[in-house]
Amino acid sequence: MPRNALIKLNDLSPATIGMGFAWVGVMIYAASNSIATLLVDIGSANPVAGGRNAITFTNLLFLGSLISLVPMTALFRGDWTRTNLRALSRKDWGLLTLSAFLSSALTPGLFFFALEHSNVTNVVLVSRIEPPLFLLAAAVFLRERINLRALSAGMVALVGATLMISLRGSGDTCVFDIGEIAAAVATLSYVASAIVARRVLKSIPMGIFSIYRTVVGAAMYFALVSFLQGPEQFQDLFSPVLLSWIWVYAIPVIVIGQLAWFFALKYARASDMSLATSVSPLAGIIFAMVLLGENPGTGFVPGAALIVAAICIGQMRDTTWQRMRVILRDGPTAALNLSVSVFASRSIGTLQGGRA
Repeated sequence: MPRNALIKLNDLSPATIGMGFAWVGVMIYAASNSIATLLVDIGSANPVAGGRNAITFTNLLFLGSLISLVPMTALFRGDWTRTNLRALSRKDWGLLTLSAFLSSALTPGLFFFALEHSNVTNVVLVSRIEPPLFLLAAAVFLRERINLRALSAGMVALVGATLMISLRGSGDTCVFDIGEIAAAVATLSYVASAIVARRVLKSIPMGIFSIYRTVVGAAMYFALVSFLQGPEQFQDLFSPVLLSWIWVYAIPVIVIGQLAWFFALKYARASDMSLATSVSPLAGIIFAMVLLGENPGTGFVPGAALIVAAICIGQMRDTTWQRMRVILRDGPTAALNLSVSVFASRSIGTLQGGRA
């Protein structure tokens, strides 16, 4: 890598790097539902003995979690020291366990249940309640300042997603069934898990958090599925067809996507994460169209336009956003006065800098 590029990377703030990880994680997770659904369809076309489908959502998540422990252990084994472990309080262990249950057992279980009873596009759209909820939850539980611009962007994206899903049924009527309800509950669980993880990562090393959460979460998921549906759900866990396709899901989604999201939770600002996740519905629908051939319905164009508008709002500079607020509150003349004052202050600063 050129020396100038290395210098620029070193100049990046942790928040900027965290924002980059947030975008990587969001793009991977936007594709994850379509990838998982596509693999399940492949499993249905290649049944094992007894006509069973070995590539189920359950097997993909559980086996993928086990596989992800290999690179995580290699990357973070240095964090598992006696000093770090002794520094953890009972509250820390409790929060780690709660995070493992929410993020690695309850949330993916509900999302996979939603995918079994709905289509990818509807699940993606329903989950758009997440960006504004995450901002509000971060303000209430983590005392983070609410960024009104990011909150407005999240609300506009939510309106766009609502418009899309309301025009997807037969005759362009709203469709909201058990699958969509499960997706909404899964999103609430996801927001709770993100808040807990953000709190935990402020005081606990990344390696302890990621490995503990994966191990305990996988064990909880196995126990939960075995209790609700029976342990026979995992009887084809090591079948050749599953072992040959699991890498398509495990490496990009569970390993790369999960690590990117961990770093985003640790370093990115809540407003940057909210903006990144606002793009998720549009990306998720495009992946569903390309990989699964799903039809987003007549609401795709107006809904997508609102989501793009939300992205533009989220990317606005502070001065532009301030002018818009002044226009809405006091009219165009006040906004013009604000622009003049901003320009004058910048000009004075430039002149003073030149004299110095």
